Amino acid sequence: MNDFTHINQQGDAHMVDVTEKSVTQRQAIAESCIEMSASTLALILSGQHHKGDVFATARIAGIMAAKKTADLIPLCHPLALTKVEVEIMPEPELNRVRVQALCKLSGKTGVEMEALTAASIAALTIYDMCKAVQKDMVITQTRLLEKQGGKSGHFKGKYD
Repeated sequence: MNDFTHINQQGDAHMVDVTEKSVTQRQAIAESCIEMSASTLALILSGQHHKGDVFATARIAGIMAAKKTADLIPLCHPLALTKVEVEIMPEPELNRVRVQALCKLSGKTGVEMEALTAASIAALTIYDMCKAVQKDMVITQTRLLEKQGGKSGHFKGKYD
């Protein structure tokens, strides 16, 4: 009757039943960027930030967030992630930091939301740690870059 996987025949939201789906290798890569002033980025990169290692804290926050995605997004399945990697790349020429998150597992459902959550929370953590120095930072470009596995196969975004 409907084509929405998260809505049942009565129109109610529900968690999709993945019982009969095949277990496959799955992975997703997402990113989020945070724009800031050159002086804020320089403070982070110099290691002189009064709150400590901003990037290390953000990396840990992103990893923890990926593992908690089902607690944050109502209809996500809890997943047994086998790898979460958060890479934080300063881009001083653009006055920003790019966060990329990779999530992997062998399972019945994808890991896109976990990768997006990891990238988002890492960027939010950078904001939180730097807001005393600069309040007008902007988090941008939270997006899925690539996913592999499952019935829908391989997706690679056409981005810069």
